[in-house]
Amino acid sequence: MLADLGYGRGDRIAFALDSSADTAIVLLGIAAHATAAPLNPLYRSAEFEFYLSDLDVAAIVLPEGEGDEARIAAAALGVEVIDLVRDPRGAIGGFSLRASTPALDSGARRVPVPERARPEDIALVLHTSGTTAKPKIVPLTHAAICITSANIARTLHLAPGDRCLNVMPLFHVHGILNVLWSSLLSGAAICCLPAFDPHRFWRWYDAIRPSWYSAVPTIHQTVLMHRSGSALAASRGNQSLRFVRSSSAPLAPAVFEELESVFGVPVIESYGMSEVDQIASNPLPPARRKPGSVGLPGGPEVAVMDDRGERLPAGHVGEVCVRGANVLTRYEASDEVNADSFRDGFFRTGDLGYFDADGYLYLVGRLKEIINRGGEKIAPREIDDVALTHPAVAEAAAFALPHPQLGEEPALAVVLRTGADASPLDIRVHISHRLAEFKIPRVVFFLDRLPKGPTGKLKRNELGRQCSVSLPATAATKSSGPDAGASGSGAPNSVHALEQALIPLWEEVLGVKPIAVDDDFLAIGGTSLLATQLFAKIERHFGRHLPIEAVLGSSTIAELAAALDADGWNAPVVALTQARESFADA
Repeated sequence: MLADLGYGRGDRIAFALDSSADTAIVLLGIAAHATAAPLNPLYRSAEFEFYLSDLDVAAIVLPEGEGDEARIAAAALGVEVIDLVRDPRGAIGGFSLRASTPALDSGARRVPVPERARPEDIALVLHTSGTTAKPKIVPLTHAAICITSANIARTLHLAPGDRCLNVMPLFHVHGILNVLWSSLLSGAAICCLPAFDPHRFWRWYDAIRPSWYSAVPTIHQTVLMHRSGSALAASRGNQSLRFVRSSSAPLAPAVFEELESVFGVPVIESYGMSEVDQIASNPLPPARRKPGSVGLPGGPEVAVMDDRGERLPAGHVGEVCVRGANVLTRYEASDEVNADSFRDGFFRTGDLGYFDADGYLYLVGRLKEIINRGGEKIAPREIDDVALTHPAVAEAAAFALPHPQLGEEPALAVVLRTGADASPLDIRVHISHRLAEFKIPRVVFFLDRLPKGPTGKLKRNELGRQCSVSLPATAATKSSGPDAGASGSGAPNSVHALEQALIPLWEEVLGVKPIAVDDDFLAIGGTSLLATQLFAKIERHFGRHLPIEAVLGSSTIAELAAALDADGWNAPVVALTQARESFADA
């Protein structure tokens, strides 16, 4: 059909379809005869215009009578539209392809001889996710795809008797290589769902009885959130299920354990990206799996390197770099981009990680996502994983907020489980028992959902912009006159006395005068070291130990005084005397 439409080897043909079996056949057919460029059907016309132009495609396959946004972009660029006309009886593969552009349909066409692709031909062109920079074009050859698919099939012990339930889109490398190509290479079956639907997942699962399924962590979490008694019965009743696989983003240990508990089978966490796909994977039993680790090298050579390109020993954090026959050697991009992405034959992933003594790889974050808090480097995932162990938390993502003295400060966005309740203080206290003080998020935001890409991958870089509107005001926006230290007229006398006793202690430690009771400690120059000094000074003056809840829940004098008052504290005479002297000087 493609040859009849005038397309052959070397032509780039995009498609924007659902993830059904017909789409899988379109993908395979285009790749075997030309070059396939899968696109997300939910893009808007401006996005389609960018991707069609950037990929230099000759045509795009769209569902008959659908895809208006893509058609607008194709018309603007002069890209031919090919309609996918489905079999009205619903037969898989019973579709036809028809050119929908009259001028092209009626004109003379070249008719290339259908020719099989060669190992060095480009089968797929994909874009990187583009969460931190402009998306880059990743060309994947048939040889690279076959090597990668064989690595995955070998790791998962795939065989003709296996049946995969695919919940991943067929415009993403996870669905294309991890699931579709590896299954077909093994002679195994695959059930292609049109799209992931959390409300129907368990019915599909019960009907199809797969031997495995693979998804990104956010989809796994959604599956767990929508389980019910009948769903649990379905998971336990499926004797065909061998394992559950997770890839494309880090899987929190708490989610790992819950998945294994619900499905009653091993969870295999793998690590890959478009440029190479499988980099590492945990092995199947009886070999050891390690929650929190992405496993052992899964095909290509993997090294952890410092910023000079030197290999680091086990236990040392550095950039994960890979090389091998199936690893991308060059983006379709500028020399500058490629020079920064490759070094001495290794592809630089941009991920930070380390090997343990057993050779298992652990990821700690992205180079561009690390939070630099006054020189202290914090991996957001470390905070994520601890927050997810709180029983009320369904999803969590740490990110950096700007700080005038420290540069950056950790913050946390949280999605609560349905029907669960928790306060920011609850979350921060929970984290404080498991992480060092400087890693405790300054602010906790509650969101209905986290920003994610079309494949469910977290867009951490958007959280700062999304949550900044909820930040507390800084000292610069508040009154700072001599009377600013006084509470509102409605404040109880005991709280007011505590505030007056705390003010000179804050001023002495921070070296700022005067300080208002609503000034944020961090916003006016506070650091973790100064906080330690302040709390020690408060305990000496009051003769009592500060409760952790008061410390973590209080970023202002007013909040701390209210917390101490609720805990039965009274301002000592010596502190009140110092407060009066301080205000007299001011």
